[in-house]
Amino acid sequence: MVETMDELLARVQNQIHRLRDLGEAMGDVRATETSPDGAITVEVDGNGALLDLSCTAAIGRLTPAEFESALVWTARAAATRAFAERGAIITTFNAEQPG
Repeated sequence: MVETMDELLARVQNQIHRLRDLGEAMGDVRATETSPDGAITVEVDGNGALLDLSCTAAIGRLTPAEFESALVWTARAAATRAFAERGAIITTFNAEQPG
């Protein structure tokens, strides 16, 4: 329970700082994944949006279907990693929530 207006303001300011820090941490999430054969590397943000895609000369040995499959697999793996990182950030934030 809050005893004074100063304590209430301090709690609110603390929560605002925590939320700002959470937003920054979530915005900083990046994940990179490389296909098992090393042909494709994908980087995504915390929302799973593609930030970077690079391919090596090894893609020349892939059929179009193999390329598509490798690209989708790699992008999905990167997004999964980014979502897990975001989940960990949120879990930590919630665990540190003042009672």
